[in-house]
Order: sequence, then C-alpha cells, then structure tokens
Amino acid sequence: MAKIFNVTARAVLSHVIDPTARMLLRAGVTPNAVTVAGTVGVLVGALGFGARGHLMTGLVIVTLSALTDMLDGTMARMRGGSTKFGALLDSSMDRIADGAVFGAVTFWLATEGNPWGGVVAGLLCLVSGQTVSYVKARAEGLGLNADVGIAERSERLIIVGIGGVLHTVFPGDWGLPAALWVLAALSVFTVWQRMRHAYLDDRAANA
Repeated sequence: MAKIFNVTARAVLSHVIDPTARMLLRAGVTPNAVTVAGTVGVLVGALGFGARGHLMTGLVIVTLSALTDMLDGTMARMRGGSTKFGALLDSSMDRIADGAVFGAVTFWLATEGNPWGGVVAGLLCLVSGQTVSYVKARAEGLGLNADVGIAERSERLIIVGIGGVLHTVFPGDWGLPAALWVLAALSVFTVWQRMRHAYLDDRAANA
C-alpha cells in the first residue's frame, strides 16, 4: 500500500518537479547542489524548529526540503543519468537528514521529561532506521539483493510526520511517542526482512 501511495504521489508531483528541474538546469544549478540544499533545509526544520517543540513548522520545512530527493534525481536523469559521486552524496545526505529528524525529536522529548514513552522509542528509530539503510547498501556491495522492507525511508518520515500531526491536533504526550514505537517496531522488522532476503539470495547463489 505504501509503495502504491509513493508511486501515485510521484506521478502527481512530477507535474511540478519536472518543470522546476528544467528551470534549475537552465540556470546552471547542479543536482548535487540541490541535494545539499535539501539537506540543509531538513537540518533547519529539524534542529531549528522540531528540537524546540515547534513540530508543525518543522514538519512543513522538512517535508518541503525532502522533496528535493525527487528534484535532484529528476535533474540527474535530464542530464543523462546520475554520477557515482552523485549517488554517494545523495545517500550520505539522506543519512544526515534522517539522523537530524530523529535526533531532534528525541532531544525534544527528553526536554519534556518523556524518557520511556518517547526517548527510548526515538533512539530505537534512530539506530534501526540507519541500520535499515546500511543493510541494503552493504548487501548490494556484496552482490546480494536486500531491496525489500515495510518501512523504507519515505515510510519512516511519513510515520514520524503523522506523530507530529497527532501531537499538534490532540495535545498530550501520547501521539508522537505512539508513532515512534510503531515505527521502531516496523524498522526492526524491516532489518530482519532485509537480512533474511539477503541470506536467501546468498543461499540460492551458492546452491
């Protein structure tokens, strides 16, 4: 369901993304510059607003900045394809952005005195989310396939965003921690999914 949603969202957003990508390329802006700018935007939203409890403002800034993931990729395709360095830069910036988002949320929950309801879940999301990405990257580096998982990057950001909305619409200390615990469980499960898929791929190759 999440993948269907992502495909539909991309199809709708392409009507905005494609013209913007062409305009930036004509202006001499590179895909790598857009990648870095998007990450800076996420850092501003997460650390400048989310870590201070301004969750909705931070959510809007992070969401708009995260759209550069589509924009830089579209620009790269229009230029003839992404370079190896561009792919490395994009993945590295994604890890920094994810760390900032979950680090900011965890920090804010700690200042609110919510150690078990939120901080532990936030830390689990931070570690397991990074592990989800690492397992896939490491498997690919070893020639294995681990391209599966119920909680990939977009799903993780959507769930924490839902937690921020719940906290704003229904004031209290339950909405965001609940979303984080759900995400932590899904992220750990995704790590297991990818490890298992890579194991089966390796066993099939050596059968």
